[in-house]
Amino acid sequence: MSPEKNPEGEHTMITGSKGGGQTSGRLLTTGEIARYCDVSTNAVKKWIRSSRLKAFRTPGGHFRVDSRDFKEFLVRHQMPVYDSFFEIEPKRILIVDDEQEVRQTLHDVIQEIEESLEVDQAEDGYEALLKVGDRKPDLLILDLRMPRMDGYEACRRIKSNPETSSTRILAISGFIDNGAEQEILDCGATDWMRKPVQIEEFKKKIEKLLRS
Repeated sequence: MSPEKNPEGEHTMITGSKGGGQTSGRLLTTGEIARYCDVSTNAVKKWIRSSRLKAFRTPGGHFRVDSRDFKEFLVRHQMPVYDSFFEIEPKRILIVDDEQEVRQTLHDVIQEIEESLEVDQAEDGYEALLKVGDRKPDLLILDLRMPRMDGYEACRRIKSNPETSSTRILAISGFIDNGAEQEILDCGATDWMRKPVQIEEFKKKIEKLLRS
C-alpha cells in the first residue's frame, strides 16, 4: 500500500544526522521498511526525501528511521500496523576473531545493516563458547584459525549442545582451499566466507542468515 494514495497529502519532517536524545525506538533500515510495506527500497527513500517519512542519516550516509516514527507514518497514511513487528527483540550477533581490527571492522559493517542489532565480540573459541552459552546469539561469525580453541572445535561443540545447536554460524577464514568447504559445513557451520571479507557479499549473507 503506497502512502501517495492518502488524501491527506504531504507531511513535514526533519531529516538530518542523529543527535543526542533524538531517537529512542528501534532503528529501522530502508530495507526493513520496504519489506514491511512490500515496496522497493527506492520507494522508501522517496518517502523520506519527499518529507513523508522522518529519518536521519548515519555518519556513513545511510538512512535510519525510528520505529516510533515509522508507526506514526503507517497510522497517518492508513496503512496496516502489525504490533508483532514493533515488539520484536533485536537480533544478537557474536563476532569471534583473534584480530581486534577484524572484529571492529565487521562490527561497524553490521551496524550499517541495522543499528538495532546487538553485537558482541570474542577473541577465541573458548570465550565464544562461554558467550554463546550465556547470551544465546542468533548468529555467530566465527574465524576458523584462532589460539586456545580454533573455530572448527568451537563450531562442533556449539552444534553438539542441544541448548545452542540452533545457532546459525558464518565461518570465515583466509585458509579455505579446495575441499575445506565441506569440512566447514560438516562441523556445523551454516555458511562460510573467505578472508579478506568482501563487504557487500558479507552484508547479504548476514541479512539472509538473520532471516532464515
